[in-house]
Amino acid sequence: MCKKKTCLEVCVDSFASAMAAVRGGADRLELCSCLIVGGLTPDVALLEQIRRETELPIRCLMRPRFGDFLYTEEEIRLMETQIPRLAAAGADGFVIGCLTPEGDLDGRNLERLVRAAGGRGLTLHRAFDVCRDGRRTLREAAQLGLATVLTSGQAADAYTGRALLARMQQQAAGRIEILAGSGVHADNIPLLVRETGILSYHLSGKKTIPSRMIFRRPGVPMGLPGFEEFELWQTDPEAVRRARQALDSL
Repeated sequence: MCKKKTCLEVCVDSFASAMAAVRGGADRLELCSCLIVGGLTPDVALLEQIRRETELPIRCLMRPRFGDFLYTEEEIRLMETQIPRLAAAGADGFVIGCLTPEGDLDGRNLERLVRAAGGRGLTLHRAFDVCRDGRRTLREAAQLGLATVLTSGQAADAYTGRALLARMQQQAAGRIEILAGSGVHADNIPLLVRETGILSYHLSGKKTIPSRMIFRRPGVPMGLPGFEEFELWQTDPEAVRRARQALDSL
């Protein structure tokens, strides 16, 4: 958990975004790659690059692929291998989550990842938001020793899910940090605090930056359809700063 009363975690997938989050006043970074697909496990070299420039706590997302959270034995082994390497490179904690085919928390495989983390801070990621029974999953996450649950309240965004977030905050009762995320920004943080009592928030604060390319060949997509190759997503330090001010004003 954050040592401060409030916590502002910023999710970043590049060095530039990490430095923007630091300048904006983030308390903690969630480091990943490929935010465009919801985030994947980051590269060790990127973590090392960021760690050289900041002492902020960094939790690394452990997600070997996009899609669901039902993982094969090989994918669990991969994460077990990656976690110690990221820890050695400076990760303070990890963001993890596994589900069974029935939509329950996969406690057996989560225990393996918890052991691999060696006592570092752990967040249950938004696998929570697609689980079958949120109350049960929150209880099991606390029993496994996880410090944080990142959630939108099982809705498309945190404000829409605010009723469940409020109930989760009551159920957590200080035993586990509820970190509200998805669609969070400076303007709705005060509303969410008032309606849920939650004091920890997660955002990317991203803005779109035009590519510096001069020559541009149209009609040759490199990835997901519908996304522009000549636009970059990057954290906006001003968006982080405004969110920081919103929390600090409480």
